[in-house]
Amino acid sequence: MARAFWKGAISFGLVAIPVKMYVATAVKTPAFHFLHKKCLTRPEQVLHCPIDDEYFSSRETVRGYEYAKGQYVVLEESDFNRVRVKTLRTIQIAGFVDAEDIDHTYYRGSHYLQPEELGVKPFILLREALRRTNRAGIAKVSFQRREHLCCLRPLDDILALHTLHYADEILSREELAPPGEEITPEELDMATSLITAMARSFDPSQYRDEYRLALQKLIKARVEGKEIKLLPEPKMEIPDLMSALRASIEAAKKKTPARV
Repeated sequence: MARAFWKGAISFGLVAIPVKMYVATAVKTPAFHFLHKKCLTRPEQVLHCPIDDEYFSSRETVRGYEYAKGQYVVLEESDFNRVRVKTLRTIQIAGFVDAEDIDHTYYRGSHYLQPEELGVKPFILLREALRRTNRAGIAKVSFQRREHLCCLRPLDDILALHTLHYADEILSREELAPPGEEITPEELDMATSLITAMARSFDPSQYRDEYRLALQKLIKARVEGKEIKLLPEPKMEIPDLMSALRASIEAAKKKTPARV
């Protein structure tokens, strides 16, 4: 387990639970670098100032906020440490909501919370109370120079903290609604039957990133001097809806759950 990147306390009512926060996810996509096409050398990042006609490195930069056109106020690293909000070292729970009430569009990232030694009992108490009531704690916490809206929920033996988008960060989807289309009761019954036939318990280990695996295979082939042929573009055919539903149901009934 990586080192905790944040330490503080969960606070709700008069209860304070000292905890540590860990990153819960890791990106596994292969990393690529920009190279000079002529000699395949990684270039040095050099910035250019049009006023002084000078080239400089990122080490010679400062952070500036544009408060008016072409006018900046500069903030040093010490200035960010002077920002004083209650959530800098506290996960401040404002209330508890039904876990199902949080639309999945709001979720940003996932983190793990582990109790400090003095906070084990209240931590377990909060975890089990959330589990019994099927509720999530809505809170705010500050890290990475941002105050995050978040929710806390039980996850196995610990608590998960999910950062959430604020309401004004969610873009409208009204214009994306499809035009009205009549569906028959028979079509709806068939679609429901197909969903039932394909129902299974969610097991994350049964799914893998096929694109990443294929990309790694391509990279390995290139390293070994081999060539991989392009796959032909699949043809998109839209069959009769009811026929497609019936055929899909029959196939789903015969098929055992496989790694996807």
